[in-house]
Amino acid sequence: MRVFQSTYKDRHGQTRRTARFYVEFADHRGGRRRVPGLTDRRATEAIGRNIEALVRFKASGEALPVALTKWIEALPAKQREPLARCGLLDAGKVAALRPLADHVEGTADAPGWRQHLAGKGNTSGHVDLSVSRVKSIIDGCRFRFWSDVSASKVLSFLDGLRADRAKLDAAGKPMVDEASGQPITRPGLSAASFNYYLTAFKSFCRFMVKDGRATESPVAHLDGLNVKTDRRHDRRALSVDEIRWLLDVTEAGPLPQAGQRREPVTRFGMDGPARSMLYRLAVETGLRAGELRSLTRASFDLTGEPATVTVAAGYSKRRRADVLPLRAETAAKLAGFLSAGLKFPDAAAFTMPPAGHVARMFRADLADARTAWLADAPTPQDRCERDKSCCLEYADAAGRVADFHALRHTAGSLLAAAGVHPKVAQSIMRHSTIDLTMSRYTHVFAGQEADAVADLPDLSAPTRQAAALTGTDGRRMETIPNAVGSPRINADRQGRPVWPQADSRAAGGPVVPPGESRDGDGGPDDPPPASGCLQESKDSVLAVCLAHRGGFSTTAADCNGQSGRAGQSNKALENKGQTAYRAAFDASRPRSQVDQGDGLQIRYPWVRIPPRPVPSIPRPPGGAPAGVPVALLVLRAALVAGQDELVGFQPQGL
Repeated sequence: MRVFQSTYKDRHGQTRRTARFYVEFADHRGGRRRVPGLTDRRATEAIGRNIEALVRFKASGEALPVALTKWIEALPAKQREPLARCGLLDAGKVAALRPLADHVEGTADAPGWRQHLAGKGNTSGHVDLSVSRVKSIIDGCRFRFWSDVSASKVLSFLDGLRADRAKLDAAGKPMVDEASGQPITRPGLSAASFNYYLTAFKSFCRFMVKDGRATESPVAHLDGLNVKTDRRHDRRALSVDEIRWLLDVTEAGPLPQAGQRREPVTRFGMDGPARSMLYRLAVETGLRAGELRSLTRASFDLTGEPATVTVAAGYSKRRRADVLPLRAETAAKLAGFLSAGLKFPDAAAFTMPPAGHVARMFRADLADARTAWLADAPTPQDRCERDKSCCLEYADAAGRVADFHALRHTAGSLLAAAGVHPKVAQSIMRHSTIDLTMSRYTHVFAGQEADAVADLPDLSAPTRQAAALTGTDGRRMETIPNAVGSPRINADRQGRPVWPQADSRAAGGPVVPPGESRDGDGGPDDPPPASGCLQESKDSVLAVCLAHRGGFSTTAADCNGQSGRAGQSNKALENKGQTAYRAAFDASRPRSQVDQGDGLQIRYPWVRIPPRPVPSIPRPPGGAPAGVPVALLVLRAALVAGQDELVGFQPQGL
């Protein structure tokens, strides 16, 4: 390597030295090369040492270290170009050798970020929007080469876009409000738009790194803003009544002036029935505006079961063909609509205007629907109440708007209100994550929260705890209703049954609920029960207990020494035991009390009876044997079907 100053002759013929130093070196092929340096000799010698290191790495085929790569990226163009011409630098791989605009738009020999986005299957609209955002940042920050990119400059530029700006007229002059004399301003970027710009630029920088044109992204550490603090365009879901009014008024036309006939209105090239069908299809399928615009006659299969509509992969947001079912009523209307004016399968189903005009078209139809809804008020008081309502308004009291894309929000909200499983709703809405379906596209309709709170249990209802009975041992006792001729059965605090050993009437008689008599149905004039009834009542309750406890993999041996095998599922046995005991109790009470459900709750620790009574089992023919309560016979008949689950249940005397 040699550092020197070149000589030249001026116009007077005198020899002079250049102010700039030059570096002469041997490249990786052995040829002599010369690169201009700086006016400072020591700085030029540092350049020469880096060039010698570059030659060594190039000759050995090793990857350049990060420090050397960064030095190359920071070189001025006059020093980079000679190195690229001699083959030491790969012009297609090192970002600093080309302007940033070439990396964005691409060139004939080196495709850029635009070609990269298009190659990934993005729509042309998405590619154009992303490229325009990146070029806005590059031009606004005055970045020319990769080495010029600075994270702080990007943030400062985007922050400046968030400020309100004066609205300019066609001549470029600020517009002034004639009434107030104040300048008309347009709001700056929202937090969401700020994030969109930043995301696009970070994506471009990642492309530069992954494609080997740069070593690292200078903006990788930047984070977006919290969009929840700056919501500018929140959408709402339309209610069912709002949708019906919108469809009816759009199809039939707005209210006419005096002396005129009501007729559909054509807006932006679409007549009323076509717009009504478009809105209905958008609500029931959740299709986006671009997807609806791509539909042709061949996209509909109206003869299948069910009828379907197919969005081609090239127009679907997730780039795959989507097949969505249609309601039978909608399919019937579509059949008549499509057959009216379409002749070819590839003809567009809807002649929709451009995106901006679709928004204006929908807003005008929404205003006509509100006007008709207000005029339909039956009384002046109702009209006054409707005027205060936000029904069919473009923006509600919370600032949420109802634009064309709000129909997709309505589709997701109606699916949720209909009780559709979230995974099914996600599939219909064609979202990548369930969170997007549930958090952004699912809204709560008016009255749903109040209905949900009304469905909560009534905490003011009386409890089902039995009255406390005090015995000699001071234990808390709970009773079950007194069936015909059966003694009182008690339980201790642990829920274990405490069985009576003698007729309790000797000690004052069993507890009788108020209003009961004993004339043939357990009243005071009935004869005392036979001694066997004690054991029979015990076995009856044991059968019910076993039906409840069988679901916990217990056997009959767990109850009073009975033997048997485990029951089936807890729910099946619980239902069978509840039904059997209720049938027995139902058959032993006066019909008026049974109809009223008086005392049908069995107050026992492991017995939970639903409040709604089940049909009673008729009394067995022939009556009851002497000394055997009729309730036990009915219980026995009811439990015959469940004898497999109640192995070991053998009531004495039956």
